Amino acid sequence: MVAAPTAGPWPGVDPAWSRIVEVPSTAAASGGPAGGRSHRWHVLDNLEQLRARGVEPAGTLLCVHGNPTWSYLWRSLLAAGTDAARPWRVVAVDQLDMGFSERTGAFRRLADRVADLSDLTAALGLEGPVVTAGHDWGGLVSLGWALRHREQLAGVVLTNTAVHPAGYDVPAVLRPALHPALHRWGTTTSTAFLDVTHALASPRLEPAVRRAYLAPYRTAARREGVGRFVSDIPAAPGHPSWAALEEIAGGVRSLDVPALLLWGPRDPVFSDRYLRDLMDRLPHADVHRFEGAGHLLIEDRDLGTPVFEWLAVSAPAPAAPGGPGVVPDYVPMTAELDARRSEAGTAVVDMTPEGPVSLDWAGLVRRVDHLAAGLRAAGVRPGDRVSLLVPPGIELTSLIYACLRLGAVIVVADAGLGTRGLGRAITGAGPAYLVGIDRALAGARALGWPGRRIGLGSPSSAKRRLLGIEHTLGELLESGAREESASGRLDFDVPAPDADAAVLFTSGSTGPAKGVVYTHRRLAAMRDTLKDGYGIREGEGLVAGFAPFALLGPALGATSVTPDMDVTAPRTLTASALAEAAAAIDATIVFASPAALANVQATADGLDAAGREALGRVRLLLSAGAPIPEPLLARLQPLVPAAALHTPYGMTEALPVTDIDLAGIRAAGQGNGVCVGRPLPGVAVAVAGLDDAGRATGESTTVPGTTGEVLVAAPHVKERYDRLWHTELAASSLPGWHRTGDVGHLDAEGRLWIEGRLGHVLTTASGVRTPVAAEQHAEAVPEVARAAVVGVGPAGAQVPVAVVETTPPAPRPGLAPGDLTRSVRAAVANGTGLELAAVLAVPSLPTDIRHNSKIDRTALAAWSGKALGGGGIGTP
Repeated sequence: MVAAPTAGPWPGVDPAWSRIVEVPSTAAASGGPAGGRSHRWHVLDNLEQLRARGVEPAGTLLCVHGNPTWSYLWRSLLAAGTDAARPWRVVAVDQLDMGFSERTGAFRRLADRVADLSDLTAALGLEGPVVTAGHDWGGLVSLGWALRHREQLAGVVLTNTAVHPAGYDVPAVLRPALHPALHRWGTTTSTAFLDVTHALASPRLEPAVRRAYLAPYRTAARREGVGRFVSDIPAAPGHPSWAALEEIAGGVRSLDVPALLLWGPRDPVFSDRYLRDLMDRLPHADVHRFEGAGHLLIEDRDLGTPVFEWLAVSAPAPAAPGGPGVVPDYVPMTAELDARRSEAGTAVVDMTPEGPVSLDWAGLVRRVDHLAAGLRAAGVRPGDRVSLLVPPGIELTSLIYACLRLGAVIVVADAGLGTRGLGRAITGAGPAYLVGIDRALAGARALGWPGRRIGLGSPSSAKRRLLGIEHTLGELLESGAREESASGRLDFDVPAPDADAAVLFTSGSTGPAKGVVYTHRRLAAMRDTLKDGYGIREGEGLVAGFAPFALLGPALGATSVTPDMDVTAPRTLTASALAEAAAAIDATIVFASPAALANVQATADGLDAAGREALGRVRLLLSAGAPIPEPLLARLQPLVPAAALHTPYGMTEALPVTDIDLAGIRAAGQGNGVCVGRPLPGVAVAVAGLDDAGRATGESTTVPGTTGEVLVAAPHVKERYDRLWHTELAASSLPGWHRTGDVGHLDAEGRLWIEGRLGHVLTTASGVRTPVAAEQHAEAVPEVARAAVVGVGPAGAQVPVAVVETTPPAPRPGLAPGDLTRSVRAAVANGTGLELAAVLAVPSLPTDIRHNSKIDRTALAAWSGKALGGGGIGTP
């Protein structure tokens, strides 16, 4: 190789990487070996740097760009590979007629490009192990090389690419570039195609970076390969490159090496449907979707970290069974239904304006079986994902257990995430089927959510066409009933215990909602933990003001009902609605969020004698989603005088984890944080200590008083995060533990105290501080309803600021009045020793969507910094 005579330097590129390689060509476009042709390739290669350091690389990462980029795209991987703890040689190529490689004058088809790459790797003398990395159409070329070189291949990395149209139209953004009237001007005569591609980066490319991307393509002659690359898109059978495309697309299914798919969902070219196609062809692949990122993913996000962490673990295997994670006696979620197949007792109740509507156990089992058979007849297969956009009640309960019966994977996301958040969740999960009410199906149609549509009710022909409805729930039930009538019985294969059963989405209170995957075994373990931990017996009545637990009712053998409320807004639950639901099923258990219970207490004066009598029969009240203050529990006790009041701690990833009751809260008293009690049976809790930067770096420990990230191990901890490989890697980086992201400590009696979130830890000049204790002391001031303490300023020198919601509410956001500021500062300083830099007052603190309880400290920290820095007050 010789140094490249190019016009660098380019930002982020070490000049030592840039080389020109003379390569004999075997591609048909070059006349074949008989012609004796050779071509000059430009590559970026960090091998000489590694050799200078005396380092033997662990392998070679072969990076292939698409159109209209060049090897510059991969500069961050070159740097990361050089500096990694286990360095890799990274070779980023400029395909012929692209970048700073030779302009051959020939029209290079897909098959030529695969042959070209093989010629180059032969000239470089690449041996194994080689991991390919490809972007855009470079992904297809890299996979073509991978299929030809299986003896060297150790893995594949793909980002925003496609291997087959799979029945899809050419993306709209590419159509102008393919149109005969615009093609040459858009791709060759002008820089339009390059400009549009560069504009897809988010955030925008720095001017120097954009100039570097344009550097090889300054003239029309230099852009000839760009135009020909576009022309070679095999969009339909009959295209000259279609056969090569088919061969590669089919061959990918046979690749059994580790694979990593990294995706920017905001890509107008290679959208999530292409990701789903790749996942179908590489079902073993690790997947991470970077919400908010797009086509130029490697510019939008740091990919060096996840790629080299993935290379280091080489597609890690699941943790070996052991300890609290073992479930010795697995009983399917549908077992209780089977045991009650002939029972007439009430199973589930809907609260409607006309009064309660109930379904008995025999009717529920029959409905579940018929729906499962109808779904099967409609094409749903085990492992298919089915998104359920149906309000809690008989229909949703029946659909959930029908999917569990069939082995389909339910996808459940709160409508309260809002249209944008809900769409992001559904698109990320990629369901094959979507069952929903009309409003949900209209949103799905308008916003392009994936999944074949199944509607409720009896839509007209016009509505079916408008919403894309292929089947209705009624039709599925009729189909299942016909099958049973014809055959005399309905048989279903029992899903494997460790097959996926559900994708449940987090509340989105700490960033975009994450999909959490549960297997059948882990869902059953959640059921068993609740049943055993709270002594739930068959035949009990469960009122679920927290929707997910209505869905567990049939698995627990409990009659379940959701009160008349907007489940996406827990604060809409009134005492009367709760009492009416309790009366409808003679309830013994109530489950609700703190915000819901706060409104129940606030509306208790509206209860009549019958309502108070119904609530008087409740033996257990559970509140989860956020800590509930002792005073609120104390005020609730007279409404449910016979009930034990419990506040389990947990999260979507593991619920419940610990538990404490009202008496336990009083016994614990005041401390550094909120006491959430002791671990439930079968659950282990520990912490990983914090360093001076507020990072959890220590090993797991149960030493009392050690503040750190809370770790959980239990049979019902989630299987993994869905299509968030790098997030899962971090969450499970301590073998056998799930890292919760919460910060707390264990006391001498084994009780867990929550002190905040890891991302909300304050790193002050005097050390690391957690916010919750300071917030509790601020809330002890009579005028303060709720408080959040946040860090403002650079890490290591943050100053603590309190943001308070006052009673009565502040008329507008701003600095708190002097008297209130002094009272809050004194309360916090006396209780914790923390000196507040400022106190701000707001009419209402921003909270999460699901529970209306978790304060968004991240938003408040950003707002406080802006407000105190003179950037304007505004609304947090």
